[in-house]
Amino acid sequence: MAHPPQPDVFAEYRLDSDAGAVFVLESKGKWWHAGFHLTTAIVGPTILTLPYAFRGLGWILGFSCLTGMGCVTFYSYYLMSLVLDHCEKDGRRHIRFRELAADVLGSGWMFYFVIFIQTAMNIGVGIGSILLAGECLQIIYSSLSPNGSLKLYVFIAMVTAVMIVLSQMPSFHSLRHLNFASLILSLAYTFLVVGACIHAGLSKNSPPRDYSLESKSSARTFSAFTSISIIAASFGNGILPEIQATLAPPATGKMFKGLVLCYSVILVTFYTASASGYWAFGNKSNSNILKSLMPDDGPALAPPIVVALAVLFILLQLFAIGLVYSQVAYEIMEQQTADVDQGMFSKRNLIPRLILRTLYNIFCGFMVAMLPFFGDINGVIGAIGFIPLDFVLPMLLYNMTYKRSKSPFTYRINLFIMVVFTGVGIMGAFSSIRKLVIDANHFKLFSSDVA
Repeated sequence: MAHPPQPDVFAEYRLDSDAGAVFVLESKGKWWHAGFHLTTAIVGPTILTLPYAFRGLGWILGFSCLTGMGCVTFYSYYLMSLVLDHCEKDGRRHIRFRELAADVLGSGWMFYFVIFIQTAMNIGVGIGSILLAGECLQIIYSSLSPNGSLKLYVFIAMVTAVMIVLSQMPSFHSLRHLNFASLILSLAYTFLVVGACIHAGLSKNSPPRDYSLESKSSARTFSAFTSISIIAASFGNGILPEIQATLAPPATGKMFKGLVLCYSVILVTFYTASASGYWAFGNKSNSNILKSLMPDDGPALAPPIVVALAVLFILLQLFAIGLVYSQVAYEIMEQQTADVDQGMFSKRNLIPRLILRTLYNIFCGFMVAMLPFFGDINGVIGAIGFIPLDFVLPMLLYNMTYKRSKSPFTYRINLFIMVVFTGVGIMGAFSSIRKLVIDANHFKLFSSDVA
């Protein structure tokens, strides 16, 4: 006998008066649009840090971690989509991660816990995106004007200004064409970087390759966990419910197709970039592999036009990434300040949107200018943001939704993954923050150098 639909304890968040849902998370997309959003959220310039992550793990453990985390995250995202589909069939379509967690786990504090972790992650990615985009502009500027006087914070200000303009795109769904372009750009610059790394590795000026790990066991352990956190951040998403919310209902089964599209791109990009970059530079790989290709001392190890094109493509994609990870913040802002009855583009809603989104991007840009540690920030984001949201909570949500009786084997597998990645997250957070503190001692506020 079918159970009647359960009452939706979060119904007030999806009434017609909820501008966060109606404006920012409007549900009009197709499965391939979700694939574009997912790809932009996952496949980004963090690819450039993967050779750097391998230097703390080596070949075998590096590829093992890359493959393991790829499988676990695909499985995790698929489980979360099943939980969302299950809730939708029961008459409770959740469009926000925080609502889903609080509903399924039945604890009000989970609502605020997810808000805190998601907000920290989104701001962290926003900071990282602006920082790397500013660095890309600096690289282009330095190649055109080697003796130029402009510092990194000037380029960060330029990127922030562009982000302020782009942030006025009103909804997540309105980013679908931009995110398709982002998918193409990720493939394009990956192939360029891979080709440049192969060229560098075969060059007579290629640095001696050393794949050995650090000699001290304690340092080797810290480096390994930092590398694992970086890889976790590379696969991280943390906004899958919000992406699934953009699908036109019913959303059942559509997210799986989007995941297949996304992970097809991941398979091509992550492995080729990791292998070629680590092969070419070994344990001398920079946290941004472009720095290894264009060292400050010595000749360039790749054709300048190839690196310039890669930098340009990365710069363009970073705007899309920054926009995707800003949507949760924008949705919260509009839920609190906008009036659905006045219309999306009414003066009543347009002015608060302009002011609040501008202030959000100025805040991210200011934090970037003060703390230019891209590689280390990436590790911290992976440990405190992506690991809880992508490796732990989805398994817990699935186990709480379907219980042990339906699939004892799946229940135990999920429990094992939760325990393992809780430990990894704790160790990764400690080692990543430790490295961030160490690097911070070498930099001044508003420095023009990036770790």
